[in-house]
Formats: sequence, structure tokens, C-alpha cells
Amino acid sequence: MTQVVRRAADRYRGGDPGAGIDTRHAFSFSGFYDPGNTGFGLLVACNEERLAPGAGFDTHPHRDVEIVTWVVEGELEHTDSAGHATVVRPGDVQRLGAGSGVRHSERNAGAAELRFVQMWLVPGAFGTAPEYEVVRGIADSTPLALPRTEAVLHVRRLADGERAAVPDAAYCYVHVTRGRVLLDSTAPDGTALGEPDGAALGEGDAARLTGQHTGGELRAEGGAEVLLWEMHAEPAYG
Repeated sequence: MTQVVRRAADRYRGGDPGAGIDTRHAFSFSGFYDPGNTGFGLLVACNEERLAPGAGFDTHPHRDVEIVTWVVEGELEHTDSAGHATVVRPGDVQRLGAGSGVRHSERNAGAAELRFVQMWLVPGAFGTAPEYEVVRGIADSTPLALPRTEAVLHVRRLADGERAAVPDAAYCYVHVTRGRVLLDSTAPDGTALGEPDGAALGEGDAARLTGQHTGGELRAEGGAEVLLWEMHAEPAYG
């Protein structure tokens, strides 16, 4: 197994400050391109967005991508060409399966700053009918299997000192949205990877685990909220 930690400060900074949009990209995206950092497993985007009140993204198209959004703070207003108009709040998971094509807009619907994480994954089939859903108030540790992909999202809210297992998968992506955790991971022979006391991950930090085997875990320091992607494939095209 290999473990790569990427810090929040290393993300590419995009957006439009003049329009109230602050974006941090984990992978190559928009005007930023790094041939060595175009995705991980099925994940091809993990963007942290901060929108000022009233700020947002005007109507724009997507095709053949699964877009999953997690609101950390504030209220996200979503509208799309299929007639959906919703407000997504902390604790909700929004999924937009673009399929053969859909247009949507996103805006800060509240009076305070909006902070959310948006993740794009490559589906297993292309040209399918667009799909949309919002899972309201997802419970801690409830796995959310993503349709049309070999990916599962785990949301963990951990109290101080509480532990959570890292999914056993070919690719596991760990993203900290709040607080701080220690990541303890092991190789197939049981030896520890990374720091002796675990890799410390703070808000916005992420870890990419390849070839994960049973035994890895997270331990919260002072409480934390973590998104974990369990992925069992890489993108396949054609």
C-alpha cells in the first residue's frame, strides 16, 4: 500500500475573489494543469468552495460525470435544466449524475458565507439519462453507494479520541472538512506506514491510499468531520 498526504496549503487556488468566489483544487482543474495530478481512482475533482452571500456559478453544462456535493457551512441553492430547484444544507449529500448532459447553477442562498466540497467522479457508463437526488441529514457512518460507479462515500463525524476504520479498497481518499485526525495505516505485512504516531491531517488536508488493507484507522483529536471515498476501480473509457 502507498500513502500520499496532500496539505490544504498545497491546493491550487482558483475562483474569482472579486465575485466572492474562493476555490481550492486538489487536482488539475480549469486553468491549472499538472500531468502528475489529474485524479485518483475514480475521483477527478475535489474542490473546496467558499461563496460570499449572493455569489455563485451561473448556468453551465456537464456531461458524463457524477458530481457529489457536501455542504460544510451555509446554504447552497441548486437549479438545473431538468427542473430541480433545491437548497442543500450541512448534513445533506447532493448527487448530480450528468449523464448525457445537464445544465445547472449553484449559488449561496443564505446570509452567511457558504462553504462546500464538490467532488467529481468518472461513471462506469456514458450517455445515460441524467439523475439527481439529495440525501437529507445522512447519519454518521452510513455508507452511500454512488450509482453507476464502483465508489462509496463514507461520512464520519468523530468525537475527541473516537476512532473510525479506513475502508478496505484499492483506492481510498480521505478528506478532512473539520477538525483534526491522525491516520494510522498499515502495509499488507502489518508494518506501519507514515509517521510512527500516524499522519496528522487538519482541515482541508487529504490522504490518498492505494492498495489499502484491513487495519487502517482514523483517530480524532478534539473532534472532526471526514469524508472518505472507497473506490474499487480506475476510470475506463470506450
